[in-house]
Amino acid sequence: DPATVGKAVRMIAEEDLADHIDLNFGCPVPKVTRKGGGSAIPYKRRLFRNIVAAAVRATEGTDIPVTVKFRIGIDDEHHTHLDAGRIAAEEGAQAVALHARTASQRYSGTAVWDEIARLKEHVTTVPVLGNGDIFEADDAVRMMEQTGCDGVVIGRGCLGRPWLFAELSARLRGVDAPTPPNLGEVAQIMIRHGELLADHHGEMKGMREIRKHVAWYLRGFPAGSDLRSSLSLVKTLDDLRELVAGLPLDTPFPEDGHGPRGRQGSPASVALPEGWLDDPEEDIVPEGAEIMHSGG
Repeated sequence: DPATVGKAVRMIAEEDLADHIDLNFGCPVPKVTRKGGGSAIPYKRRLFRNIVAAAVRATEGTDIPVTVKFRIGIDDEHHTHLDAGRIAAEEGAQAVALHARTASQRYSGTAVWDEIARLKEHVTTVPVLGNGDIFEADDAVRMMEQTGCDGVVIGRGCLGRPWLFAELSARLRGVDAPTPPNLGEVAQIMIRHGELLADHHGEMKGMREIRKHVAWYLRGFPAGSDLRSSLSLVKTLDDLRELVAGLPLDTPFPEDGHGPRGRQGSPASVALPEGWLDDPEEDIVPEGAEIMHSGG
């Protein structure tokens, strides 16, 4: 709902809660799209325009930039990214980002980087950022060289690898990326991640959150099944520190630690509200739009 988005952004701006607001229209999860949310929204051009405009208006008088991220479209028959990029730029977005997959692709297959290049040619007044299949620093450099995009957005590639950003920064400066961390260094990063989560959420919830990341941090490293199982059930920071100390900490970063990360799955039809594709210019707020859903 554009009105709700505007109110939310105004609250964030007035309370100085953010340095940057990104409107993410990329979620392909059925529980989101079937309510007309996420990657379903850009198909409704006027509704999409109204949402972006409301967010930008709500930041007037501040230096908080609004950016917009979206996918190629619903599926191969319903592309929306060129219109979405143009509309977002017209309404005052400071940059646009394209995940170069359709919603029906979800996270499967290969991102179509050529569509990032098309968007870059189509949108000339604001920076165009590329997203999709960046799992190594060299992937980002290759995307920028191939598409001409102005920058990149990292998604699944940083799961259990937050140092990917340092590697990318080095490559973009034209210098060699730092040596990947050994298991001891990864362990310290994992502990720090847990500490930050505990500070933000409280220890109980923070430890539930860190469990989701343990497998990504340990990907490719030798760690027994019992230790992995215990880490996946960790309840306190002290337990996390004690369990991590039992890892073979001098192990160098493994070759298997490189490459794709995160969910992949298979293509699927996009769940949409009934009649959603009938009129792309309709700007009626879909029923249930205010129901809170997380795409995860």
